[in-house]
Amino acid sequence: MAKTKVLLVGESWMSSATHYKGFDQFGSVTFHLGATPLVNALKDSEFDLEYMPAHEAVEKLPFTMEGLSQYKAIMLSDIGANSLLLHPGVWLHGKTVPNRLKLLRDWTRGGGGLVMIGGYFSFQGIDGKARWHRTAVEDALPVTCLPYDDRLEIPEGFRPQITGRRDHALFAGIEGEWPILLGANEVVARDRDDVEILARLPQDQGGHPLLVTGRHGEGRTLVWTSDIGPHWLPNSFVEWPGYARLWTNVLRWVSMAV
Repeated sequence: MAKTKVLLVGESWMSSATHYKGFDQFGSVTFHLGATPLVNALKDSEFDLEYMPAHEAVEKLPFTMEGLSQYKAIMLSDIGANSLLLHPGVWLHGKTVPNRLKLLRDWTRGGGGLVMIGGYFSFQGIDGKARWHRTAVEDALPVTCLPYDDRLEIPEGFRPQITGRRDHALFAGIEGEWPILLGANEVVARDRDDVEILARLPQDQGGHPLLVTGRHGEGRTLVWTSDIGPHWLPNSFVEWPGYARLWTNVLRWVSMAV
């Protein structure tokens, strides 16, 4: 049986460091892939996962509805809106290109499954630089973004509080207590009949939404406001049997049109 084609966008970065040793100094640059835990978890699943790192998405994320429609689900994870708005043709040469944020919204309305995963460049992000607030992509999500830095850094850890039905398809095969998380993005769930908050932070950490589902036209949308790997999502969560099951359930659910 053919696998369901899905796309993961983002979760990569480059770091530059300067090393000082007495009078002398030298620089180094390192490249990081933050999606490895999720890619590995879905390796033998029913999904054909294509991973497009953030620097590649700037030019390679499709500019047409036909291009997006090859995927049943698209996950945006730790990539800011500017990466999809400021194509080199726009940024360097002052040319026009299709607005991919509007295309993603319209693709979802037509039956696509859109997921946003938390991180420093998700929702509004660190210093408000992720900049998804008041965009066409936000229109399709079951939550709204805050207009400022929305990080919830919780170094002591918190345990997700399940608030949705235990028989919901997203919880199928997940047993026992969930491992701790170390942070999330603060969002506001939309007040609509189709929107369901399935998990939250504990009340002593604000009770903010963690896992929220909704609909946009004929498509399904979902947000997970924490990460898919360290630092907000520790290795203990990655190693938990429920990790792979959760993301398999997520992709199954969003891949089904309303």
